[in-house]
Amino acid sequence: MQTTLCLDFGNTRLKCAIFKENELQDLLVLEGDDIATVEQLLQTFQPQKSILSSVIKHYEAIEEILAAKTKFHLLNHQSKLPISSPVGKPETIGADRLAICSAASTIHPHHHCLAIGLGTCITYNYINTFHEFLGGSISPGMTMRFRAMSEQTALLPLIKAEHNFPLIGYDTKTNLLSGVIMGMAKEIDGIIDAYKEKYNHLKVFLTGGDMDFFLPHLKNAVIADPYLLYKGLFAISELNN
Repeated sequence: MQTTLCLDFGNTRLKCAIFKENELQDLLVLEGDDIATVEQLLQTFQPQKSILSSVIKHYEAIEEILAAKTKFHLLNHQSKLPISSPVGKPETIGADRLAICSAASTIHPHHHCLAIGLGTCITYNYINTFHEFLGGSISPGMTMRFRAMSEQTALLPLIKAEHNFPLIGYDTKTNLLSGVIMGMAKEIDGIIDAYKEKYNHLKVFLTGGDMDFFLPHLKNAVIADPYLLYKGLFAISELNN
């Protein structure tokens, strides 16, 4: 049974998804991007293939190790993809965006797709019926908004996200929770509505580490998939390896 490592190095966390054939078997949070961590992954799972999506300045020596011991691919703007990206500067597109767009287009081919990633930033990514990723928009993510209000004011505290909060905040903490989480939910719904007005039969995907905070507050139906990025990485690995 063929094993593929799908490594995702994001701004907040480093993760590795393990696929057996085409099924996701496990998802690990890595402590670092050092040689010892990668060698441990290779020893434990004995993969035949690997792919790396990175939006950080990772330790480049791990690419050599992965290439020596697996069929390795580094996701970039020159990768073979199930989508095309006829935009002005394809080399500036984040690897994470390429991955979730590839997954959305693979899952629902011949549909207009909007893939929304909720991570350090929110990314809105539009793929048309011809499998063309035409761009979208980026706005601050949840943690970034909490930090900005704390760092840019004298009195507002830095708080952690919580699932339960009132619409009408009754103290500083609940005001911040309502403002950020409910405000972002209404932003997401508004963007979805704008796309729906323009494109019929739109398929909307929602993914990312902060996804669960917003699902209860959205009025629009979405395809919620916390593993969308890894499914995209696997699809890209299959095309390039």
